[in-house]
This record gives sequence, C-alpha cells and structure tokens, in this order.
Amino acid sequence: MEHWYAIYTKPRHEKKVFDLLIEKKQETFLPLVKQVRIWKDRKKKVEMPLFSSYLFARFDYKDRFTILTTYGVVKIINFKGVPAVVPDWQIDGLKKMIENPEQVRLENYIRTGEEVEVILGPFKGMHGSVKTVKGDTRLIVTIDGIQQSVSVVISADSVKKLDGRS
Repeated sequence: MEHWYAIYTKPRHEKKVFDLLIEKKQETFLPLVKQVRIWKDRKKKVEMPLFSSYLFARFDYKDRFTILTTYGVVKIINFKGVPAVVPDWQIDGLKKMIENPEQVRLENYIRTGEEVEVILGPFKGMHGSVKTVKGDTRLIVTIDGIQQSVSVVISADSVKKLDGRS
C-alpha cells in the first residue's frame, strides 16, 4: 500500500533528488518557498526548500530501494526502526500553504495546543493547531515525520475546534 514518507537528502540536494525521483516516475512533493538571497553584488529571489534536506515521496514501502538508490538520498526517515508515514492530510495541508507562500514561515516543532479545522478562507479544510504570535493568529501544521512545523496567518474566527483526531 502506498503512503507518503519523508526522505532525507544530502545537504542542498533536495531539488536534484526531486528531479531524479520524478524521472523514476515516483510521486514526489518538494515544498518550496521564495526567499530573497543577498550576495555582495546583488539580491535575488530564489526558490528554497521549506524544510532543508527533506522532501516527500509516495510509494509502497516494499519498493523503497528505488528511492534509496537515488543519488542524493541519505535515508527514509524512521523512528525506532519503523518508517515514519506522513498522513495524506498533512501533505494536503502543506500543498495548500505553499499556494500562499508569502504567509508561510517555519515554526518550532509543537505537539501541544488544541486541534482545529479551518472553516473559511483559502486554507479551508486544513487541520492544525492555533498559536498567537505578535498579535497574529497563526495556523500551525506539524509534520511529525520530520519533526518540523509550519504556519500561516489566519483569522481567529475562521477556525473551529476539533473534538478528537485519529
């Protein structure tokens, strides 16, 4: 059965690994955000991976050697020998966030807080937790498989509390 897995790459090899996996006909997701980079002689907006050295691939774990033999791949993330499956809803949430990259920023890995669902606006249907930062209400989506969190600004009245989550 196919699941999303977090792939750890060599430093600065995320885009190359992404391209190589696409060539191998693997379903792959590399969240990119535009950042301004400054050199001595110029400034330039460049697309950078949201998570350094990580990307995501959807495959059947028994076929993992196709992934592991790809140049630049270091490993498939696992915890205590168990591969870390990234739930579809987290990948879907990341894809929605990337559609509005100007509002996205990395957060400290957070496991506490009430679970909410966005009921209005461009992030409708996304699940996460809410945090207030400098007066802004932010929806935080945590990707447990790589112990990273991202957030976007939302309106506090655009979310509803979830009773429980499996």
